[in-house]
Amino acid sequence: MVTINLSLIPCPKPKHFFINKLKNTKIFTLPSSFDVPKSLSTMCNIQKSNNVTGNMNDVLSGMVDKRVEELLNKEENKELLHELEKASQRVELAKRELEEIKRQEAAVKLMRDYINLLESRTSEIAECQQDISEARAMIEEAERSLDNNGSAGNETLIKNEERLESTKAALISAFTGSLVGLPIALTRVTSNAELLLPLVITFVSCALFGVTFRYVVRRDLDDFHLKTGVCAAFGFVKGLATLDGGAPLELDTSSFLSHASSAVICVSEEVLIFLLASVALELCMKLRILSPFPIDRSSR
Repeated sequence: MVTINLSLIPCPKPKHFFINKLKNTKIFTLPSSFDVPKSLSTMCNIQKSNNVTGNMNDVLSGMVDKRVEELLNKEENKELLHELEKASQRVELAKRELEEIKRQEAAVKLMRDYINLLESRTSEIAECQQDISEARAMIEEAERSLDNNGSAGNETLIKNEERLESTKAALISAFTGSLVGLPIALTRVTSNAELLLPLVITFVSCALFGVTFRYVVRRDLDDFHLKTGVCAAFGFVKGLATLDGGAPLELDTSSFLSHASSAVICVSEEVLIFLLASVALELCMKLRILSPFPIDRSSR
């Protein structure tokens, strides 16, 4: 005979009295004389046990749900639930704060490790800084050397250009003065041999006049007094020097007048020569054939 005992299943409510009635009740009984195969009997017992257990689980679930609903509807339980909800929120907030603290601690640990790494490399950094300082000093020294060489080279180049312009001024003035002085020299000589010396003297004096005129006048080409003053100075010096080769001065009126008239003529001739040479120089400067002193590099 196969029997299922339900005495161990609790029954919380009276309305389920049938469950209590089922206690110690034989659910399924077979006569002893009836020979049932063992396997079939076992299968039937398992099936019936599963059905009864499923029905009892449904009944118990319904009772638990109803009981829980009744407990939740009570006022004192509502306050407890509200407090429980607040406590849950505080727990969640505490968890987030804990995670934030852990994250900050991880960042601090990472920064500390990085600082320790930098401190361990302090000597290397100091050596690198020293190398950088030495390299910077070498670069500055090289720059100064280049500047000095460049300035020296530029100064030499400027001087060479100035010398070239002065040479051009001397040649222009010398050729112009020689051409102007040639007719004057022809009136004083009787042969070609005597003409050579006055022309050479005029050529050299006019060459010196050209160099001096360029350095004195500079860029003041509109200064009439400066230009005529230079011409007059050279003319007076050269004209008065010409009298030294003539007859000596005697202490009488005729000799004095003779030397005075000769001086006026000679000075006038020489001033004329230098004036025409200065005109040629000024014309060449205005035509940019010749550069005034100093050379204007902004226009180049």
